Amino acid sequence: MKTLMVNESLDFIGKYLQTAKRYLVKDIADIKLKFPLVLKLVSPDAVHKTEFKGVRIVHDESSLKREFEDLVLTAKKRRLRFDGVLVQDFIEGKEVIIGIKKDPAFGHVIMFGLGGIMVELLKDVSFRVCPITDSDADSMISDLKGKGLLTGFRGEPAVNLNLLKKILVKASYIPVKNANIRELDINPLIINEKDAFVVDSRLLLD
Repeated sequence: MKTLMVNESLDFIGKYLQTAKRYLVKDIADIKLKFPLVLKLVSPDAVHKTEFKGVRIVHDESSLKREFEDLVLTAKKRRLRFDGVLVQDFIEGKEVIIGIKKDPAFGHVIMFGLGGIMVELLKDVSFRVCPITDSDADSMISDLKGKGLLTGFRGEPAVNLNLLKKILVKASYIPVKNANIRELDINPLIINEKDAFVVDSRLLLD
């Protein structure tokens, strides 16, 4: 088995779905994106970055310096192998998760739910066998108890549901062309009223 960490995994996903603009640095002087932006500690020893505050949003140069240096220090204190800091555009929107897993009985299945830590907290997800149709994608969204967060709730705008359905269908075809995928986690995909971007992912290959 081979695990592709976030930057390699995003390179792979980018062949099929839109990813947030990003690059990997080890020196703060190499950061060129406009504010606000996101910094992520990249290490093969750190799969769940939220457990040690490995993701930081920065809005200006002073916070950039502080957060960058703190991420480097965190890696040293925790004795993590340090591959660098992934710098990304900051994307506003709702977080969702899309997962692909090879099931011994059904083959590849796709999972969809609310993203970020919400998926672990609420376990509000739906499953289908890959590949899926537009109708399947629509029903996967409808299955969620928290679908109001996507369709619009208490004055909040709905996300681009047509785009979300297309993304789910596209994602379901990824294992058709890549049968060696054991697990693929896209968490989160950030979607708003207009667009959607994959901002984090993990890929496990046979």
